[in-house]
Amino acid sequence: MKPERRISGNAARLTAGIRNEARNIGFAKTGFAPAGKTPYMAYYRDWLRAGFHGEMRYLERQAEKRGNPELVFPGVRSIVVAALNYYSGEEPPELPLTGRISRYALGADYHPEVMNRLERLLRFIKREVPEANGRCYADAGPVMEKVWGAETSIGWIGKHSGLVSRELGTRFFIGVILLDIPLEYDEKSRSLCGGCRRCLDACPTGALVEPYRLDARKCLSYLTIEFRGTVPSELRPLFGNRIFGCDECQNACPWNRFALKTTVKELAPRKENIAPELLSLAGLSRGEFERRFAASPVLRAARDGFARNVMIALGNSRRAEAVPALKAALTDESPLVREHAEWALGQISDQ
Repeated sequence: MKPERRISGNAARLTAGIRNEARNIGFAKTGFAPAGKTPYMAYYRDWLRAGFHGEMRYLERQAEKRGNPELVFPGVRSIVVAALNYYSGEEPPELPLTGRISRYALGADYHPEVMNRLERLLRFIKREVPEANGRCYADAGPVMEKVWGAETSIGWIGKHSGLVSRELGTRFFIGVILLDIPLEYDEKSRSLCGGCRRCLDACPTGALVEPYRLDARKCLSYLTIEFRGTVPSELRPLFGNRIFGCDECQNACPWNRFALKTTVKELAPRKENIAPELLSLAGLSRGEFERRFAASPVLRAARDGFARNVMIALGNSRRAEAVPALKAALTDESPLVREHAEWALGQISDQ
């Protein structure tokens, strides 16, 4: 074994200082865990073998690194996990011919917001311990943020496979700092899901095939964001008016009753993303789409995937007002959009 590296000051005092600084930076909660191989890997490999990741091939490519942070950052000793609350308290209205965008995507892209704060926190740590080194991750890289969050006091993995916090509910982003110095570590949270299965029962497509096991191929978040192809016809009616993401399992979680509104103004919803008009989105060109959703998580769906989602939502509306926009989409440059526009017209004419 390598000899324990001395750090200036006391590990407990340093950990308390990091926690306090994280709060000043805007993180709602911070947790600390010793680095090591995650016990989650056996489950993860089985999940991949089952094909539940769909077309997200990037989840396969660095699977071993995901299970061992030493392969990501040699010499890592500690893992700092920070939660950035995005819950705005907004309840988007249900209006005819409007779409639904997942709560987390109503505002600005969260990646830079989380990363900027992580980097500020790392600079604080290096000021306190000049010889310390670290690396930051926020939903980009071979690090299992929610798994490490469940190794700390932040929360536990819920039956919907997301991280749940007693204080925050489920509506928060997670960032991680890998550090090569020892800290004082949390007592791991215990699961408080009990016999509850509301998230499983709320899933529109049955993507939660059993507690803690998500088949992404049926998940509306995956289908509206990551999936680039033709949506199976039997799943299209289940989209409702969802055009980016799905919040149903989170909406059903009773721990969200205790969620507090975020104090991070940069994550506030953009007015135009709350119940956006489907007809105004139906004919967006690539350039218009990129301008309309600049610096937004919605860009992840890409123009053709997003337009496909809008076609499905218009079809599910069964409103005659949607017909002109759908007919115009029959000449769209994208075969994907044309295909789903044709289906949507059929939905309206069949009523």
